[in-house]
Amino acid sequence: MLLLGNRSKCVVYVAVAVLALAVSGPTGAADAPPKPTGPGQYTGPGSCSSSSCHGGVQPRYETTVLQNEYSTWAVQDKHTKAYMVLSNDVGKRMGRILNITPEKDKRCLACHSLVIETAQKASTYRADEMDGISCENCHGPSSNWLGPHTTRGWDYAKSVDYGMVDTRDITKRSEKCLSCHLGDSERSVDHELIAAGHPDLYFEQASFEAVMPRHWKLPTDKDPWVEVRTMATGQAIQLRENMRRISRNAGKFWPEYAELDCFACHHSLTAPKDSWRQERGYPGRRAGNPPWNPSRFVVFTHVLNEVDKPGAQRLEVEVKRVTALVNDITADRAAIARAATACAEVADGIAKRIVGAQFDAAMTRRLIKSIAADSDRIANQGERAAEQAAMAIDSLYLAGKSNGRAGNEAQIRSAINSLFQLLQNPSNFNPSAFARQMKAVDALI
Repeated sequence: MLLLGNRSKCVVYVAVAVLALAVSGPTGAADAPPKPTGPGQYTGPGSCSSSSCHGGVQPRYETTVLQNEYSTWAVQDKHTKAYMVLSNDVGKRMGRILNITPEKDKRCLACHSLVIETAQKASTYRADEMDGISCENCHGPSSNWLGPHTTRGWDYAKSVDYGMVDTRDITKRSEKCLSCHLGDSERSVDHELIAAGHPDLYFEQASFEAVMPRHWKLPTDKDPWVEVRTMATGQAIQLRENMRRISRNAGKFWPEYAELDCFACHHSLTAPKDSWRQERGYPGRRAGNPPWNPSRFVVFTHVLNEVDKPGAQRLEVEVKRVTALVNDITADRAAIARAATACAEVADGIAKRIVGAQFDAAMTRRLIKSIAADSDRIANQGERAAEQAAMAIDSLYLAGKSNGRAGNEAQIRSAINSLFQLLQNPSNFNPSAFARQMKAVDALI
């Protein structure tokens, strides 16, 4: 049976697999083909869609992979719609504002589709159709390993050696996700795009993975706390990449308002007597200067205090230096770039240590309580910081739940859900209400 794919491509690649199996013989492993010297080409998602490969309807648990990955992506995953949204009403309006055609503009296509040069396309690649974010956006061009990876004796490490992106590595997976969900040297969502209608970018690795229709197996047999490790590592990589983005932007022009707290300016106005922002004041900056968005650091500090206290102290010094410069609209661009680069280097070293840290039930519980107990400070950092805290608490609670039930599960779930409800109207965010709800979560854990 063939599901939702290009039949001709599937036949080609299944034939390659069958031929390779025949060559290897019924009892022995196939000799690995010579490692290609050139870069791989993109074959398109249809090359994965055969029912005997990744296009099955039901998951299979007796194999190393589920074998319905393509079907899950094609039917359930929102990444398939990434290209289509460019032509919806918001996309059309953005096109009018920016005087572009989003479906053809490389700045849009960089994260909403697969933009590749003609030389990178294999003969099976369908040039007539955009598939949104598909297999090779995340796993890399497959021509060098697609046929061999179906043969006997071939394993995941060989595919990685032949060019597959190692998405089992949490650091590399987070880097791949953040290349669009935060941006890199080739992709970015700046203030111009946001002003035209593009959503502001926010991300938390474990939370985003949890809401995806999962097409992979979690290695809980090898690491029962892999979801906590994912959250912790993702926080480190996110801060590192944010600092690299600040450095890039400061090297071109400044201020780039996408680096700042959107809702410091874009919030519902109230009478001065009712303004929590004015009541709080503007510590560390001149009143009226928009502040750096601290959401990628406020939760990470709690992770660091658990796994690397010396690193936490070093990083806090670097972050304070960047924050002071970014909050000063008269600061020198080169100084901002240097400070952000130095901070990114510290975050990178910490990320490497976090990957090897030990996580368990006690630490997971301490992390939840530590974040929740920091309710007032986090809430007063604004909506984006509160949002990051809610996602982290949710990820940690789910990880703890999967390793042992709590007696008051329904109450905890309801309390965490209430945190997200308080974030539904970002410009009207109420820090006092959010802090109270964080304290309620803390009391239940």
